[in-house]
Amino acid sequence: MAEQQYQQQQQSRPTDVAKSILPKQGPSASQILAVVTLLPVGGVLLCLAGLTLAGTLIGLTVATPLFVIFSPILVPAIITIGLAVTGFITSGAFGITALSSLSWIANYMRRMRGTVPEQLEHAKRRVQDVTGTTGQRSSTRAIA
Repeated sequence: MAEQQYQQQQQSRPTDVAKSILPKQGPSASQILAVVTLLPVGGVLLCLAGLTLAGTLIGLTVATPLFVIFSPILVPAIITIGLAVTGFITSGAFGITALSSLSWIANYMRRMRGTVPEQLEHAKRRVQDVTGTTGQRSSTRAIA
């Protein structure tokens, strides 16, 4: 009994749990090759990202005075172009909405071609039922 408790304590140690999660053997040759090749590529791409950021900041520093000088021309031009683009996009959206609505109505009418008289008969029956029950209610109230 004491031996079973000792074995349970041995199995529940944190180091045993960590060892069971980790692989039994070291990394494979393909994993090492992947790390060796991808590490320099990642470093080069990181350097290029930094150079791009630096170039963008330098370009913005140079262009900012030009934007300030030409702002009376650029701002209205940007607003005009923005409104024109918005108008074209809105026009297209309304056109697509209209076409899809017409298509839906046409399909609905095709499906309803044979069932309209049946639906009219059903509606007439419902109206007659409602008027009949309303007449019965009003006659019972008049009597009471």
